Amino acid sequence: MMSRTKVYQILAEMNRLKWNLAAKACLVGLLSGSLVVLYRLGIEYGTEQAIRAYAYLHNHPIYILPWTFLALAVGLLIYLLIKWEPYAKGSGIPQVEGIVLLGIKMKWYTILMVRFLAGITASFFGLSLGREGPSIQIGACASQAIADEISKHKLEENCLITAGASAGLSAAFNAPLSGVIFALEEIHRSFSPNILIAATTAALTADVVSKYVFGLNTALNFFNVPQLQFRYYIWLPVLGLVSGVIGAIVNKLLLGFNSMFAKLPAFLRPPLALLIALPAGLLIPEVLGGGQSLIQISEKAEVGLSTMFVFLVVKIIFTSTSFGSGVPGGIFMPILAIGAVSGTMTGMAAVRVGVPADYIPAFCICAMAGVLSGTVKAPVTSILLMAEMTGSLVHLLPVATVAFIALFISDMLKTSPIYEVLLDRITFENTMEKKHPKNCSIIEISVELGSTADGKKIKDVAWPEGALIVGLRRGDKEVVPNGSTQIIHGDYLVVLSTEKQFNEMNLEFIEICHCNHYDLEHV
Repeated sequence: MMSRTKVYQILAEMNRLKWNLAAKACLVGLLSGSLVVLYRLGIEYGTEQAIRAYAYLHNHPIYILPWTFLALAVGLLIYLLIKWEPYAKGSGIPQVEGIVLLGIKMKWYTILMVRFLAGITASFFGLSLGREGPSIQIGACASQAIADEISKHKLEENCLITAGASAGLSAAFNAPLSGVIFALEEIHRSFSPNILIAATTAALTADVVSKYVFGLNTALNFFNVPQLQFRYYIWLPVLGLVSGVIGAIVNKLLLGFNSMFAKLPAFLRPPLALLIALPAGLLIPEVLGGGQSLIQISEKAEVGLSTMFVFLVVKIIFTSTSFGSGVPGGIFMPILAIGAVSGTMTGMAAVRVGVPADYIPAFCICAMAGVLSGTVKAPVTSILLMAEMTGSLVHLLPVATVAFIALFISDMLKTSPIYEVLLDRITFENTMEKKHPKNCSIIEISVELGSTADGKKIKDVAWPEGALIVGLRRGDKEVVPNGSTQIIHGDYLVVLSTEKQFNEMNLEFIEICHCNHYDLEHV
């Protein structure tokens, strides 16, 4: 039985932890932001060169055959790189979730090497991949490198890694608030004061680094977009429906092509993706890269409805093949581009029945958030990301409305959270690097509404064997619990475990204290 004095010492340590985390998160943000800026510069340069290369090939078709052999050779090189470090392939976000939720330990140094080499090399062929997923993993790896040296226990290490992921997204999009919310909503999946202060500090520091290099402009240059008048809000359910359906389609195709490519020999996957990029680059160069140019075209509604439809279909398929191959790259920016095209198409249809054409960019912005919400199932991140990327809050209400309607439609279509499914497909056993056991570790976990523990007394819950609940935080109050203490949603439990038991026990506490939305969607 632990003494009350020892319990109070642990609670006091938890209170000091958040300020220690804030100081260490500054270092995390500085390193993560610097690495992501370098990666972002490389990706943007590679995409620019890819557009030029395909334009040259279009005018000089005699060089298409040598380019094909080059694509095959580079594809094999990328295959060798991701064979050397398998957990640097794809988006990188599921891998970060695995670190935080499953307690895995990956080789951050090899992941960084492969992310930079394979990711930037692939960008020279114009694959439909973004920079945000890799940036999140780069931030997490940078923070893991720091945490290995300065973290005192597993809880602090998890907080710093989550902070690094937040810093990665912040630097990728000049969007610090979105980075913080993404860390809470998608990576950590719970609200914790420690996570909040670490993620915020790291994201703001990384944003300073990013703005120093790229300037103060927003990631998307939407200028003078008129505020959607209330009488046109009748179109928001239509936008939400369209966005939700397209988001569900994109979700299922991304996962479907991922499964399809998994049936091919591994050495064929990256070369095949680079070969598919060739006809796309020659015939429809607008779909190359993450989709920045496609978003600009959509904002200005420069082409007709039929051409926009072609852009939409090709971008969806091209993104699915690029991502499904496992080549390092993210899906946020391509999804935003798909949303921009679908929003512009809806706006064009609305113009034909009396909506002024000036509002097409507003339709575009709303649909970007809607498709991202319907695909990734992170609505709050989607809403804030659009606010920060466009530099305007005047569209917040319509954007939020479309994002949540799209999420509802996506749920009705039985769409699974894409990163959870991808995490389930990843096996870490052969590349996991365990830390040496320590005497004990602390778990801090929130209690969600509708969870197994919600509303029960501590003695009535089947806790994992060996777990010792030493503290309960309810608002500003610190409680030393006993068996008769009732747990309510919003509480934070402070649990003592051995370092050896941390990973398994953390998973069991998630099952008890969190409402399992993933399972509910499959009922």
